[in-house]
Amino acid sequence: MPPLPPPSRFQDPLFTKHGFADLVLVRCPRCDGVARVIAAPEPSDDAEPLASRSLGLPERRLVCRACGLTRTYQGPTVYRWCETTDPYFRLPLWLRTETRHGPLWAYNLEQLDLLRRFVGATLRERPPWYEHHRKMTYLGRLPAWIKRGKNRDEILRAVDRMRASVVE
Repeated sequence: MPPLPPPSRFQDPLFTKHGFADLVLVRCPRCDGVARVIAAPEPSDDAEPLASRSLGLPERRLVCRACGLTRTYQGPTVYRWCETTDPYFRLPLWLRTETRHGPLWAYNLEQLDLLRRFVGATLRERPPWYEHHRKMTYLGRLPAWIKRGKNRDEILRAVDRMRASVVE
């Protein structure tokens, strides 16, 4: 019997899902293509400061390269985090698919890559659970069905399909 290959190793980088919200890929409401929710450019010093700037929250802009749609986020300063929509414009996420266990989603390709490396690893290392903030990481809060090794192949196929849907 040949020796088993060494386990692929993964160490939790301790990111939260809020850390991935700098760039969110969404469905464009006009052309149904890939649009991006990004940080709006900084205004000049003589421009009137927005209420959200006084709280230190960055202004967001929706940009679609396919049809030229641009919108600026003018909503409340309180974000509503939901796994089916982006936290600013409440548009459907582009990187979202259904599996037989439940929905699988990511805000952007960086988060999708992290999910792929985590699911594909046979050895997953995390910091000790006795520290409260360690439980609040993106990977620590994933549903149990994503973490199970028996679902690895199905989840990796779904991640690859989502990755292929984005043309850069």
